[in-house]
Amino acid sequence: MPKQRKYPTRQCTGCLETRTKRDMVRVVRTPEGQVVLDPTGKRSGRGAYICPNVKCLAEALKSGRLARSLSVSLDPQTCQQLEQACTEWRAAGQPRR
Repeated sequence: MPKQRKYPTRQCTGCLETRTKRDMVRVVRTPEGQVVLDPTGKRSGRGAYICPNVKCLAEALKSGRLARSLSVSLDPQTCQQLEQACTEWRAAGQPRR
C-alpha cells in the first residue's frame, strides 16, 4: 500500500478556512518593511496566507487580521496595491510554484 503524502496546510486570514499551502497566496512583509504579494512563497520576511481571491483579501484588510498577522499598519495605498496584484495574479491563471 502506497504511503499517503501529507501536504502542509495554512489558514486564510480572510475567510479563516484551512487549505493546502499550494492553494494559497502568501502576503509578505519584507525586512525593508514593504508589504507585497509573494506568489512563489519563498520570499524572506514575515508572511500571512490568503485564498487567491479579492473577497478574502478585502475581508482580511477590513477585519485587520492581515495587518495583525504581519505586525504592521497598512495604509490605503498598500491595500490598493495588494488588491491590484491579487487581481493580476488571478487573471494570469495562478501560476503554480
